[in-house]
Amino acid sequence: MMQQWFKDAKLGVFMHWGLYSVKGIAESWSFYKGEISYEDYMAQAGGFTASRYDPVKWADIFTRFGARYSVLTAKHHDGFALWDTRYSDLNVVKQTPAGRDLIGPYCQAMRDAGIRVGLYFSHLDWSHPDNNAIIRPDTDLPYHPRTFPQGAPDPKRWKNFLRFHRGQLEELMTRYGTVDLMWFDGDWEKNADQWDMKGLREYLHRLNPQVILNSRMQGYGDYETPEQGFPVGDPVGEAWEYNVTMNNSWGYVPTDQDNKPVSRLVRMFTEVISPGGNMKLDICPLADGTFHPEQ
Repeated sequence: MMQQWFKDAKLGVFMHWGLYSVKGIAESWSFYKGEISYEDYMAQAGGFTASRYDPVKWADIFTRFGARYSVLTAKHHDGFALWDTRYSDLNVVKQTPAGRDLIGPYCQAMRDAGIRVGLYFSHLDWSHPDNNAIIRPDTDLPYHPRTFPQGAPDPKRWKNFLRFHRGQLEELMTRYGTVDLMWFDGDWEKNADQWDMKGLREYLHRLNPQVILNSRMQGYGDYETPEQGFPVGDPVGEAWEYNVTMNNSWGYVPTDQDNKPVSRLVRMFTEVISPGGNMKLDICPLADGTFHPEQ
């Protein structure tokens, strides 16, 4: 269900914040591609302090540059949660020096500033043992030891994963007041029937009938979300959102100095809103919760 506030928003902000901010490496994909071992990737938890995390200051910055909504990565493909989920010990409270829930203060600060609250959530979870219990029948993706199964599918384990998946979403949708937007990712490993996307949409709307769902729902979302490349040709729908980074990285990567000049960002913004889209500009918090000065 598309809400008028989203059509009118024009500008949003995206934050990719997680373990990967410690070493400044790619979020989740760095261990998937073998650039770092899974164990070394997860060991970054010891450096994730959030020691200078001030979501009220974040909200002030976002308000001053005109953002009407924001989306924070509650959980990326690595399975690491920025809240105290009861479904997994792989979370910021139990595994990092931060030792506290980071989602609650974010939601409250955005709401107090009049900014609509959005949360990013990866459907898949490359740390959960049951993530690879089944494989989509039409996949042409290569086998990966943290993703696809070897041997017969196990529907019982997959049902267990779906209970875990729904349980974490219920926590996010019920603990922190009204979540205006759920921004999903990581749907490609299974098909819509395996995910039960229709049932998921209905479930989320029972929790909040007004929540907006992005397109990573295999036909059950509300709007399209092109990334990095500007869509060409016909408009991509009644409402859509162009997601773009300030440099070339979604998370904090100190070696990436290819920052887009302000003039280019402004031009991109006008090119997006003129045919009716929103632009969601990505910011990369450091492990302590601050922003790089250039960003």
